[in-house]
Amino acid sequence: MSPATRSDIATRDLVIACHIAGPADGPAAVLCHGFPYDVHAMVAAGERLATGGWRVVVPYMRGYGPTRFRDTATLRSGQQAALAHDLLALIDALGLDRPVVAGFDWGGRAACIVAALWPERVGGLVSCGGYNIQNIATADTPLAPEQEARLWYQFYFHGARGRAGLRDNRARLARLLWSQWSPTWRFDDAVFHQTAPAFDNPDFVDVVIHSYRHRFGLVAGDSRFEATEAALAEQPVIEAPAIVLDGAASGLFEVTDTAGLAPHFSAPFEHRVLPGVGHNPPQEAPAAFADAVMALGG
Repeated sequence: MSPATRSDIATRDLVIACHIAGPADGPAAVLCHGFPYDVHAMVAAGERLATGGWRVVVPYMRGYGPTRFRDTATLRSGQQAALAHDLLALIDALGLDRPVVAGFDWGGRAACIVAALWPERVGGLVSCGGYNIQNIATADTPLAPEQEARLWYQFYFHGARGRAGLRDNRARLARLLWSQWSPTWRFDDAVFHQTAPAFDNPDFVDVVIHSYRHRFGLVAGDSRFEATEAALAEQPVIEAPAIVLDGAASGLFEVTDTAGLAPHFSAPFEHRVLPGVGHNPPQEAPAAFADAVMALGG
């Protein structure tokens, strides 16, 4: 699927820029990127799926690339409920019939939430990193010092200095995070420079800062999503069939414990650990990511 062409899909809040490929009558998959990445993370996996007969939709998340808010008054929220409602609205707008939803980081969170709260709307879930629904009530509980150090960027974004740093150094900061989170991934300038323009979206800084403040309970969310956030506070079980992918070489999170995952899934799920892969499995191991999607295609 070529990143040179796109479709713009209007939903209630956004005009979502998407790359869409593959036969219209094929099984559908929506592939969602995370922070700080963009649709290029999904190109190779998407091409593999489209060649295999899948209808593949890869959206720019809110605050990235050509995706735009429709109303200047809409809160530039990056909260987890907003991301999930964006994904659900895109599925509705495109008339997709129970697509597999798949993603990593922010995109994996959106996919997990849709699979948990609206399981009848999806055919399956591919989540990189496990059960990716935030438990905001426990956000102030300290983690091991080593993990706290890995989350330095989140704490940085809590203050004015971090907001200014993201605004003024968005590409440099993103490249640093790529290197830290995927220490075995030897991406080059050309690969990074494909994605970097996505951070020039006029809402990028607002959405990112809101995301990393909301998840720690430091700012209010969009009032329209209060019911969804209340449901997520209950840490709902994911009822859709799922495959969890973990990069064994992630510089951000440890590999998820399979036994610890089990209580979060009521349908069959499989845990696959990818040796030598970091935080961005779709771009670092596109065949493994695409194969997980295809395994849920029934």
